[in-house]
Amino acid sequence: MNGLSKGIDKVEVALRWDPAPAGQPPADLDLVAGTYPADAPYGEPDYLVHFDSRSPDGTIYLNRDSKDGKGFGFDEVMTLELERLDARYARVVIGVAIQQHAEDRHFGDVSNPGLRIREGYTDLATDDFGGVLGSTAATVAEFVRNETGAWEFRGGVHGFDGDPATFTRAMGAARRP
Repeated sequence: MNGLSKGIDKVEVALRWDPAPAGQPPADLDLVAGTYPADAPYGEPDYLVHFDSRSPDGTIYLNRDSKDGKGFGFDEVMTLELERLDARYARVVIGVAIQQHAEDRHFGDVSNPGLRIREGYTDLATDDFGGVLGSTAATVAEFVRNETGAWEFRGGVHGFDGDPATFTRAMGAARRP
């Protein structure tokens, strides 16, 4: 990043998947955002944004929520207005969790999953979850405020195995290289 860059301002995270085959229970993938204050950037989030919620200040919100992947294009879309996020927050982690019902569901059990993260018309990342097929959830991005206050994007899909509640408590842990 050069000295003229203002960093990342507004981001859209979009998730898609195909409906389950006939006779199979529907797959329900959920986008989750966790915010972390500068004085505690790792560990449990200060607050979470997921289905049926938005950030207290309205800067992170879910535009579209699907419970079965039946839709055109992207089934789940979240917007992050990072430029408006309070200065006390230094980190936002984005995750995808598969709702677990009667049996464990993994990314390998979901038909044609896909992810796109973009700022304006620029794709910052795309992925098909092929590297985490045996996982039940994954972190897919983090946005970190640098020393000048500008937001930077750090991509990468990192798998997690466990229930969605455990995932949301653990998704902000420091990543191992």
